[in-house]
Amino acid sequence: MTFTKEIPGAASAGRRRFIGSAACLAATVFASGVRASAGYPAQKPIRLIIPYPPGGPTDVVGRIVGQALAERVGQSVIVDNRPGASGMIGADLVAKAAPDGYTIMINVSGQLVNPALYANMTHDPLKDFTPITDVASTPIQLVVSEKLQVRSVADLVKLVRSEPGRHSFASSSTGTPGHLAGELFKSAAKLDVLHVPYKGSAPALTDVMSGQVTYMLDSMPSSINLVKGGRLRALAVTSAQRVDVLPDVPTLTELGYPAVDLTSWYGLWAPAKLPQDIVDRLYAAVSSVLAQDDVKKRFREVMAQGVGDTPKDFSAFCISESRRYAAIVKSAGIKPQ
Repeated sequence: MTFTKEIPGAASAGRRRFIGSAACLAATVFASGVRASAGYPAQKPIRLIIPYPPGGPTDVVGRIVGQALAERVGQSVIVDNRPGASGMIGADLVAKAAPDGYTIMINVSGQLVNPALYANMTHDPLKDFTPITDVASTPIQLVVSEKLQVRSVADLVKLVRSEPGRHSFASSSTGTPGHLAGELFKSAAKLDVLHVPYKGSAPALTDVMSGQVTYMLDSMPSSINLVKGGRLRALAVTSAQRVDVLPDVPTLTELGYPAVDLTSWYGLWAPAKLPQDIVDRLYAAVSSVLAQDDVKKRFREVMAQGVGDTPKDFSAFCISESRRYAAIVKSAGIKPQ
């Protein structure tokens, strides 16, 4: 079936990888004739909510999965970008949708940070969703404008320390992995620098390139092409190892900042109380998608790596990450809004 687009208006180190076994399990479940509630997903298209604007890393990963998922389940998948409020607008829409499998969401791990940042949320990221699987993880890179006379992390630290309070770092939104990585780096490097949140990676990166903000820690899918094109300079990555496409760019751990060990990861959620047979069907389909060579190739092109944890493991991982993020927010002294 076709994959259609509808756009209104825009891993931690040591993670276990389940792609191989998940794909085998998925094939078994998919081929076993597991009853899907009322013939799911035959009745109508699946609506895939992405709570960030087009072009950002969540959107990039979500569209790769959505297209392949449509082909796998034999039903159209309509991408619906609902940006705003650190992903909470789109997430709230999913939390309040019918638990029938026709409204699902791919969101960044920042979904689990929001409870530590916002005092009056209208949904609970752990209680109001059914975790299906984490689909991919991506490194975060520390980037500056190619116009800035900064060639290394040491240069950047020296510059910012020489002018306390004058510099800033951007993020795609408050509470995103890039923001938290920025807070960890700020603390580890002892920098007096202002955080400037944006509504998506694209406008943030535009201001980094123009020099409106000094630097950004950004998920690689949205900024790698700007680095390759010479408009941004990558100074370091937050992953445990260097990335193949940027072999000369060191890790922050190599440079003496092992605490900055955050990566971006992207999960698939549905509304709470989704029937187990639909959970099984979605997990089987997505696991099969992640095992496809063409999907692996497209992920590599945007610096993403497929994951594919079982729903049970993904649920436990979400609880663990939620606690970790809350600790980072508290340590950074960020007050709930």
